[in-house]
Amino acid sequence: MTDIGTIKQNLANDDYEIRQEACKELVEYPEEGISLLINTFEDKNPHVRFQAAKSLAEIGTDSIKPLITALNSDNPVVQKYVILALKDIGDDTVSEELIGALNSEEFAIRKFAAKALGEMEVKEAVDPIIELLKDDDWGVRTSAAKALGDIKEERAIDPIKKARRAATGDKEFKKVANKSIKKIEAEVKKSKK
Repeated sequence: MTDIGTIKQNLANDDYEIRQEACKELVEYPEEGISLLINTFEDKNPHVRFQAAKSLAEIGTDSIKPLITALNSDNPVVQKYVILALKDIGDDTVSEELIGALNSEEFAIRKFAAKALGEMEVKEAVDPIIELLKDDDWGVRTSAAKALGDIKEERAIDPIKKARRAATGDKEFKKVANKSIKKIEAEVKKSKK
């Protein structure tokens, strides 16, 4: 096992693969590792940032509070990786924070939060995600439609259909909407058997 001093040095190495490996090793040192990993969300390499998120998720629930604090960062890149880590922890306590992130001014954060809530199948997020079907950003609307399909809540069918009708000429969105509606209908049918 590499000592924490060496890991800290490796986090500053010019070689991104060494920094990435350092992120993996920080799982062994959760006390110091959590803040070091969160700081790594500002690394210039996406592979390193992604590994930091995975390591925080591996550390688990001890990471939640510091991650929620980091969610208030002004840096959208940091926020994006915080959401990724929180989703992978998958603890119920993070749902509320992710629902709050749906109101971010940054379209990328709204998109990532919707995606994360969908993958976690958070039923409490259905209404705020339905609101995102009217978002100005195409990616957010698409992410919202997909998330609603992942959550599989029957009351989302009509709002998705309405958004699909409003998306005239947008074949890609319509495809996502249709897929989500089918997923929800299949779940409804299954639950009524």
